[in-house]
Amino acid sequence: MKLSASDAVKIVFAEDDKDIASALMAYLHREGFIVFHADDGVKAVNYVQEHEPDFIILDIKMPRKDGWAVLADIRHFTDAPVMMLTALDTDADKVYALRTGADDYVVKPFNPSEVIARIHVILRRLRHHVKDDVRQIYETKQLYINQMTHQVLVGPERVDISNQLTSTEYRILLHLIRYPKRVFSRGEILDACLAESGAGERTVDSHISKLRKKLEKSGINFVPESIRGFGYRLGD
Repeated sequence: MKLSASDAVKIVFAEDDKDIASALMAYLHREGFIVFHADDGVKAVNYVQEHEPDFIILDIKMPRKDGWAVLADIRHFTDAPVMMLTALDTDADKVYALRTGADDYVVKPFNPSEVIARIHVILRRLRHHVKDDVRQIYETKQLYINQMTHQVLVGPERVDISNQLTSTEYRILLHLIRYPKRVFSRGEILDACLAESGAGERTVDSHISKLRKKLEKSGINFVPESIRGFGYRLGD
């Protein structure tokens, strides 16, 4: 994920409620963001493809394609941070959003100032990683990750599984491959890869389990490796 070449951050904002869209867009413009507003899910997917935004805000209940479907579609071609904006406030909805690739979840009615603050927190984290992580390619005997292209190749045949991983799974795998022999606690993985999600440490287990199953299908077993009582390491 690369931020825009200019200082202005590009945001795709998908919301079909005109009043909500107008109110939040006023705050976004005031912050200097470039905003592309979509009033249905199909437009949202098209705008993300066309404009390659730095940040995405998705309502869940939208015409033509709901926010869940939009999130699933765009994760095939972008790892830009996604904030879900919705009236659905159950824990199940929140956990589902985070597990399927969202970076944050805001419940309506909301305070626009809080939304802006959350966006800045996520963008600061992203800029920090872009600035500090100058190395672009990581490779082990069984894994190859190219940060510039977000390509993930697995196994001796170098099977490309880039489109199979959620953004969270990609971040976890990238975090572990930077220090393949180091054991990370759940809390450390949570802080590095899901800092703004509000999720608990057990959520890490769920992401690791799904990641491991996808790697197993490509011929890599027991990666990431569980270290009982401590956490996880790449184990490759």
